[in-house]
Amino acid sequence: MPKNNIIEVRNLVKKYKKSKINAVDDISFEVKEGEFFALLGPNGAGKTTTISVLTTTLAKTSGIVNIAGFDLDQNPSQVRESIGVIFQNPSLDKNLTAEENIRFHAILYGLYPFRPTFGLMPKAYKNKVDELAKLLGLEKEIFKPIKTYSGGMKRKLEIVRSLIHKPKIIFLDEPTSGLDPISRKSLWEYLMKVREEEKTTLFLTTHYLEEAEKADRVSIINNGKIVKIGTPSKIKQDLTREILIVDSKKRNALRDELLKNKIKFVENKHFDIDLKNKNAQKIIQSIKVPLSYLRTHTPTLEEAYLEIIRKETNGNEGN
Repeated sequence: MPKNNIIEVRNLVKKYKKSKINAVDDISFEVKEGEFFALLGPNGAGKTTTISVLTTTLAKTSGIVNIAGFDLDQNPSQVRESIGVIFQNPSLDKNLTAEENIRFHAILYGLYPFRPTFGLMPKAYKNKVDELAKLLGLEKEIFKPIKTYSGGMKRKLEIVRSLIHKPKIIFLDEPTSGLDPISRKSLWEYLMKVREEEKTTLFLTTHYLEEAEKADRVSIINNGKIVKIGTPSKIKQDLTREILIVDSKKRNALRDELLKNKIKFVENKHFDIDLKNKNAQKIIQSIKVPLSYLRTHTPTLEEAYLEIIRKETNGNEGN
């Protein structure tokens, strides 16, 4: 594996028993150290299966996977020591308190020797728990039993637990699902801080497309195959276009002028002008009819993503 690649996947296949098709179908990609990488796709596309294989919770059918310099098949324990995982569904022990869940996790990772109570744990552990609990607003509930926690609180605890051992890679499977907006914002600020200070790699799957806008690269998976990979800006540029939107109280005159100037447009609520290979300022200067409405629309990653999935779905229906 190249030195700057912390994740490398080659020809990964996962086929479930009794299934006629592959859940993950011969995909390949790499993630660089310190990179923020997002894997997007509709339900059933293969993204959760992929992240489950990469985190050693699901056996692959074939292919080669290297995580943090370790082969997934030959060194699964070393892989697990190198990663932190925030799963979509909580994997907490409901018979323990929140702090006990964190403490036993830290002990299992070999960060600290076993201590039967929080009070006997080293100061570094106590400070880290306090820091993370305050970050997500759990400081008042950290010693309460898990069975008293709401769904959102369990999600926050999963996050605290996954970060306690300072992993090289954090796998985030729908990490902010169930979190309130303030907690979502606090979590992302903290994750970006950890990434900057520790060079931690972030691997995200999410249905909040605005979260993936911040990624260095995005990979879109559909029907088990990667259908697009690149920076968010490149994906948007390839599949959607910037639009100039204009209107006038004299709509008929504006329409006639656009036609006369051979400016192509689509008339919806307003007049939408595709700006591909065109200069917005020149178009505006060419319009003499007084405008009552003027703005540009830059496509979002969500719009590009939906366009890709739509094309893929229509293409498969035609096969």
